Amino acid sequence: MKVRYLIFLVILANCTAILGKPDQSKRAYYAKSPNPHPPAIDGQIDDAAWSQVEWQGEFTQWEPDDGAAPSEKTKFKILVDQENFYLAIRALDSEPDKIEKRVTRRDLFEGDWVEVNIDSYHDLRTARSFTLNAAGVQGDEAVSEDGDNWDSNWDAVWYGEVSHDDKGWSAEIRIPLSQLRFSPEEEPVWGLQVKRYIFRKGERSIWQYIPKDSGGWVSYFGELRGLPNLKSSRRIELMPYAVSNSRFSPKESGNPFATGRDQIFSGGLDAKLGLTNNLTMDITINPDFGQVEADPSEVNLTAFESFFQEKRPFFMEGRSIFESRLMFGDGGASSDRLFYSRRIGRSPQHSPEVDAGEFSTQPQNTSISTAVKLTGKTESGWSIGIMDAITQKETAQIDFNGARSEEAVEPFTNYFVGRLQKDYNKGNSQLGGIFTAVNRNLEEANLNWMKEKAYSGGFDFTHRWDDKTYSFTAKTAFSNVRGSKEAITNIQESSQRYYQRPDARHVKLDTSLTALSGHGGLLNISRNGKGNWRSSVGMIWRSPGLELNDMGFLQQADRIMQWTWAGYRINNPFFIFRRLNLNFNQWAGWNFDRQPLFTGGNINGGGQFNNYWGFHTGIGRETDILSTSELRGGPGLKGTGWWNQWITIYSDNRKPVEVRLDANNNWADDGGSMRNTMRFNVSFRPLNSMRISLRPSYTFNRNNAQYLDKIEIENSSDRFIFGELRQKTFAVTVRFDYSITPNLSIQYYGQPFVSSGSYSEYKSIVAPKANNYSDRYYQFSEEEATLIETEDGQQLKLTSDSIGAINTELSNPNFSFRQFRSNLVVRWQYRPGSTAFLIWTQERTGDDSDGHFSFSQGIDNLFDEDPVNVFLVKFSRWFSM
Repeated sequence: MKVRYLIFLVILANCTAILGKPDQSKRAYYAKSPNPHPPAIDGQIDDAAWSQVEWQGEFTQWEPDDGAAPSEKTKFKILVDQENFYLAIRALDSEPDKIEKRVTRRDLFEGDWVEVNIDSYHDLRTARSFTLNAAGVQGDEAVSEDGDNWDSNWDAVWYGEVSHDDKGWSAEIRIPLSQLRFSPEEEPVWGLQVKRYIFRKGERSIWQYIPKDSGGWVSYFGELRGLPNLKSSRRIELMPYAVSNSRFSPKESGNPFATGRDQIFSGGLDAKLGLTNNLTMDITINPDFGQVEADPSEVNLTAFESFFQEKRPFFMEGRSIFESRLMFGDGGASSDRLFYSRRIGRSPQHSPEVDAGEFSTQPQNTSISTAVKLTGKTESGWSIGIMDAITQKETAQIDFNGARSEEAVEPFTNYFVGRLQKDYNKGNSQLGGIFTAVNRNLEEANLNWMKEKAYSGGFDFTHRWDDKTYSFTAKTAFSNVRGSKEAITNIQESSQRYYQRPDARHVKLDTSLTALSGHGGLLNISRNGKGNWRSSVGMIWRSPGLELNDMGFLQQADRIMQWTWAGYRINNPFFIFRRLNLNFNQWAGWNFDRQPLFTGGNINGGGQFNNYWGFHTGIGRETDILSTSELRGGPGLKGTGWWNQWITIYSDNRKPVEVRLDANNNWADDGGSMRNTMRFNVSFRPLNSMRISLRPSYTFNRNNAQYLDKIEIENSSDRFIFGELRQKTFAVTVRFDYSITPNLSIQYYGQPFVSSGSYSEYKSIVAPKANNYSDRYYQFSEEEATLIETEDGQQLKLTSDSIGAINTELSNPNFSFRQFRSNLVVRWQYRPGSTAFLIWTQERTGDDSDGHFSFSQGIDNLFDEDPVNVFLVKFSRWFSM
């Protein structure tokens, strides 16, 4: 009976939602020019200019009860002249004392807020979003892909003030038209959406009603009409900066480069040049990235590079224009892309080998001398994104008894990316292309192993139909890399492809090549709206020769994968839920030899209860049929299947104390391998302007077969050595945010990280594709695998006559790694667009081969490590001409 009752409630909720939808026709607001004087931005809405236009209201609830009447009324007015867009919003509230006024740093979007989205191109695809909360904190975002992408890293210079009374609160906003992009027209029409969020109720309401099951966002906006004949204007924004950087590190006896202190004074310039109303050139000269938060600590035991998010402001702002991902979702192949901005200014790829008595030093990152971006959209509908960056040649200094020499560690390099996209059929279809180029000046012989030239590109096409309910997406990618025989051989032997595999029938290592080409792509058909069901069917491919890692990111080539996904969404409250969803996934993969590599699937779902608590959980299964990378260039290794289960529970985020629990458990069919992770997050807000969060995490990893090394034996096949790994990792992420005012904030981030791993049960591969797990390995006895003391420290000595004449020594694989990274940032926006930073960063890093995990001992050892402290002061000043 309970099941029948629940099914009845679901059906009733869906029917009610369908029958009760309000009018979805396009609305229009008619603005006027303020006359004779524009309003003063003080939050009062009492200037005479506002009497020239009428209030517009009649908002519709969007969340939680899609299509219902809002619990509180909202209304707004708009004025526009040749210089500015003016917005007044009256947010009425029957309980004004309960309005949540949270003082935070910019772009956190907390507490009660109001927002305007402006599609000034009126391309039905992109918009600029401006948010002001009830405490006067600003937030802004660049909206693209018809609302699928919201980039809060975009920052504009605009003005907003709020006021409060016994009927609610008011907001006044002035947005200079120089911060928007548009085409001059005699009777321009812009897309418009106005939103309000009531924090205590978790309620969002919108002016132009857009059902939550719609297939788009910007394309459904209302219209802003009555705009004056806006003239084309060229704008210039300059932001010079000055930096003082002091670095304190441990002194090293005899090392002339480790004196304990380095002092650097530098400066640079960021500039925006408005070539037209809709094309902008961004220029940065000697950019500084001193205020960037450090990447999280990790121990990577795989053969693949880790993917880290971009955090540098110049590359984060407007990055959606250069979006070139080759897969949907998160993790794994979803990181693949043609443009990965962290390649520019990366750490030098070479380090000199030093002999006894020699010392060396080299830059931590490659210097970017100049970078230029051209972005915008033409009147004919072409979106344009062009970026060119130049990084300097970097050298390491080598000292031997006072005699100095230099060795190149990174060549002079030019990075280029160009992106074009054209809208058709009122924004329902897009055709685009991207091209990237990396050219290195390899005049130094010791860098000849690097690629001299690397080119990549691709095309993308998307078409939507049935009111954007369905979509078809096709993406292609092509690459060509050129260099010395050594450079191209390195690419063939890299972990992305392993051409040297002895059982590979479709690829062959060719050491005579000086160029390599490849291709890849994606095909996908999706149902995106109208009703509760969502679904997607698609495939990706990466040919063996595809190489993107000079300007982009590619984890593995030689892959073909298909997937199917179906999801059911209930967006309106019913029974005990505010919302609920359920998902089904299936996938399978092959290489280009048509060998099955993996199959898998999962069922997951989640929702939020009426008390604002929520959850997400799922269970999945993956069969690792064959791994072509586990032996690091050896033959394919038959793997074991895995089960995966996860759950997340989170509390009401309106409360002063929030908690979140994440648990993820994996266990393998081999009977012993498992990985268990627990994360707990507690966030405490003692004041409306302060938040303290603590996030401890613990991971236990037991791997029956962790790769260690390859032994080359004369007149015999190679031996691949594995061990049973038991690894424990503990980390705590601490964050403290205190916003004294909306323009003055203090932020702290710190993470102690301790990870230890010990090995036993050493094995050698004897039959990599045997059906029985135990037949794939030969396990060394305790007498055949021993740790011994040598002049170079502890070594793992392996001896065996059972599988050939093995008599070798490997480095002790046991490890204990510890690291502490922290940032303290005081940020003061002393005038619009102009900022002062005071920054302190500290890092402590140490390791040994103990392998025994002890939390208390690990933390003690961590804080016994000598710290590296960096103190930085930065001032920037914004000028608009």
